[in-house]
This record gives sequence, structure tokens and C-alpha cells, in this order.
Amino acid sequence: MRLLTLILALSFCSVGSCNGQAVPEFNSRRAFSYLEKQCSFGARVPGTTAHQRCRDYILQTMRSTADHVSTQPFLHTFGQPAHTVTATNIIANFFPQQKKRVLLCAHWDCRHWADQDPDPEKRTMPVPGANDGASGVAVLLEIAQLLKQHKPPVGIDMVFFDGEDQGTSADDRSYAKGSAVFAKQLLPSYRPLFGILLDLIGDSDLQIFQEMYSIEYARPIVDQVWQTAEKLGIDAFVPKPGYAVFDDHVPLLERGIPCIDIIDFDYPYWHTVSDTPDKCSPESLEKVGKVVLHVIYTL
Repeated sequence: MRLLTLILALSFCSVGSCNGQAVPEFNSRRAFSYLEKQCSFGARVPGTTAHQRCRDYILQTMRSTADHVSTQPFLHTFGQPAHTVTATNIIANFFPQQKKRVLLCAHWDCRHWADQDPDPEKRTMPVPGANDGASGVAVLLEIAQLLKQHKPPVGIDMVFFDGEDQGTSADDRSYAKGSAVFAKQLLPSYRPLFGILLDLIGDSDLQIFQEMYSIEYARPIVDQVWQTAEKLGIDAFVPKPGYAVFDDHVPLLERGIPCIDIIDFDYPYWHTVSDTPDKCSPESLEKVGKVVLHVIYTL
């Protein structure tokens, strides 16, 4: 793949407060309830009833918090044999009058087959997606509640990507379909300061190394996020390079939006039927949510 080098200059205030701006407290229990609620629908594989019910739940939740909520449907083909269904990106905008904006995103769909499961008989079953999907969404839903009550110094756009997790290992471009659609249809005038993608951040044994595409193409954001975690005493953010992941941030980087991926890719239940809520923890969601909130509110 070919990416354009991005150069970004940002000014940040110190952690805590900026110009008197208080940072709201992240509610870990409420966030974890969002994770459990998503999983209660079943595996959110595009084209299934569980997927439709979760879409409606996210829409209902966001409409109670955001200034504007819209959907971006697209045709999504996957599986063997291949079939085509309608997938949906969900877009929520907070404080649309603000010209300076930050993009927060996560994927909400589940993988249709547990191809990494140690039991061969379970590899055709769908993945429950507690960590791989529901964890990032849960943190965004909690942040949305706080944005409604505490206005940040910038406008916030949230995107819940669909069609992220039905790809094959032989083809990177078979992943991140919703993000690719979103990036392709973006107006040229949309230029957020930066973006943060949350994926696989609920692992109860949380260790988040720096993702390689993020380092190469949005290094100032990586540095700011990990420095913020250090100042807050959150050692789950390890200030070392880790892995290169073709995730939803890549189509955004290719469109010129400096977006980083906060992801703990060392997760033993990845793409297995054991990716269930008991492998996740409220404390992990809080660690990530707290760092993201401080980055937003101390800009």
C-alpha cells in the first residue's frame, strides 16, 4: 500500500485543565454496561437480526446525546459463498458550530467466523465481539454522555464503522470497508485536527503499544496520547512501537486525516468464540476513556 507522509503541528495544554476547562470523570461501570448491552444482542454480523438490533441501539443512544446523527448505508459483500448485505456507518456530530474538530471512531460489527479459534469445530461460528468491537463502542458511548453535559474546547465527530471485520488474511483491503466508504465520501472541506480510533481496548490484561502506521503517519498524536497517559499514571499505555495493523484508521490516513489506532492487539481471544465480556474489564475501558477525555478537554 502507498500512504502520503503527513506533517502535523498541534498545540496542547498540560493535563488536568486548560483555560479553566475541567475534564469530566469517566464512568467505568456505565461504559461496561454499554459493552454488555451490545453483546446481549448476539454476534453483530452484518445482515443478522443481532446486527440490526445493535444498530438501532447505537442510534437511539446517540440521538439522546449528539446534536446531529446520520447513517451512511453501503453494500457489503463477504463470506463463503459470498453474499451481499446492507451495512451502516453511524455518524454523530457534537457542537457543529465549532470549526476546530476532533474525530473519534470505533467499529461496531462482529466477525462472521471464528477462524482463530483453537477448536476447529468452532471456526465456522461467529465471534461474540466483546473486546473486538463492543469495547471501543462502549467507550465512545460513555464519552458521548459526558460531551452532552460538559462542552469541550473543540467540536467532536464520532463514527461507528460497520463492515470492518469480515476480511481475510490474504487481503488487507477486505477489512475496514466502512471506513473506506466514509473516507471516500468525505467532503474535501472536512479537516479535523486529528482522529483517534479505538479497537480491542477492553482486555482485562491491558497493554497498549504504539501502532506502526500511527507512528509513521501521525506521530504527533501518538506522542500526545502516550504522554497524557504517562502524566495520568496510566501504565497500560506502553511508549514503545508494537504492531502494524490494517485497521479503520488506514483509509483515513490515506485521505489525509491524521488518525491513530489505540489497540491492544495482544489478545488471546481475538477472532475466537471466547471473545466474551468476562475477558474484559471496566477498569480497562476507564483507562482508555480517561486518556481520550484528557486529550480532548486539554487541547
